[in-house]
Amino acid sequence: MSKDDPFTAPRTRWFRDAKYGMFIHWGLYAVPAGEWNGKKVPGIGEWIMHNAKIPVPEYEKLAPQFNPTKFDARHWARVAKSAGMRYLVITSKHHDGFSLFDTAVNDYNIVDATPFRRDPMRELAAACRGEGIKFGFYYSIMDWHHPQASDRHAPRYIAQMKEQLRELVLRYDPALLWFDGEWVSWWDQEKGRDLEAYLRRLKPNLVINNRIGKRKTDDGDYETPEQEIPKAAMGTRLWETCMTLNDTWGFKRDDHNWKSPQEVVHKLCDIASKGGNFLLNVGPTAEGVIPEPSVRILADAGRWLRENGEAIYGTTFSDLPQPPWGRITRKGSRLYLIVFDWPTSGQPLRLAVQNPVRRAALLKGGAGIQAVPDGNGSLALSLPAAPPSPYASVVVLEVNKG
Repeated sequence: MSKDDPFTAPRTRWFRDAKYGMFIHWGLYAVPAGEWNGKKVPGIGEWIMHNAKIPVPEYEKLAPQFNPTKFDARHWARVAKSAGMRYLVITSKHHDGFSLFDTAVNDYNIVDATPFRRDPMRELAAACRGEGIKFGFYYSIMDWHHPQASDRHAPRYIAQMKEQLRELVLRYDPALLWFDGEWVSWWDQEKGRDLEAYLRRLKPNLVINNRIGKRKTDDGDYETPEQEIPKAAMGTRLWETCMTLNDTWGFKRDDHNWKSPQEVVHKLCDIASKGGNFLLNVGPTAEGVIPEPSVRILADAGRWLRENGEAIYGTTFSDLPQPPWGRITRKGSRLYLIVFDWPTSGQPLRLAVQNPVRRAALLKGGAGIQAVPDGNGSLALSLPAAPPSPYASVVVLEVNKG
């Protein structure tokens, strides 16, 4: 099966336009929440089984303790929507091998092995549809729990993995699949391409990340830099930075190193100015609660997006050099100047643009502003004394094509 060009394909249009999504890491690891046998375990929360060297039989004892009675799928979807996020990706199965969905492949899942007995993935998929949010699954190729996830027995494990993925695609109709754990020795690019072809036969318009293979430039549909933002656009390759809101993906009760709303907004603008997407993570508790600081920070950043989202959604990178005062996005003949450092009163904002400008205006309120060539190959924009928005303010330029 030949693959279209993800950079221009109609099936990826929603992903290219969305720009901002919610990542959710949730599973049994939320029960210990970073501690084991009364001791804090270094590292990220969802790796506690590995980092604390917990034997499989001991780790399995977490399942009867996992009872997220406060889980509210509609609330989670609304948190994402109020944050301005256009899609949501949640861990269906992480490296610990525990499934957060009703799978027939084994009984190590939230319906069969916990007192909760419900399928939160079905509820969340429906809630996202209700809020107009695209829904996607994270799925780990690596599996610490499965005895056949090894070089010797890989074919048997891969057959079961395909069956679980078939369940996810056909039962929940996700728009996106986000793979991880592909670094194990028994997984190679050929297996990744076989799996990708299998999934596209099930649902041709799936969007799939590059970790389905070995993160090569022709694996999946897009690149996945983690906890970092590339220095520049990736040309004709789609990409998405995934990042934590604090220091961990899965919930850890002692991690309070939260990013500020301003930092979230600036990172989103930086990513959009380079043509990428921002997948920002929350780690719910074992009770099914998204931590209050996460909700508050995302809502605050979401207020900025409600006023300035035109400069983010549906945009791409421009050919202009990155300015010292902020970032620039483009949509057709419009340039969006996203100003982090508002000039002091009386000082113009300078932009190295050669094409004639038909109109310049503030995005918020629409007030026109003066924009004149300064004689040095730049445009000088006279801005009001006070910035119209917190965190970043946007100037819209209507530019004639050269």
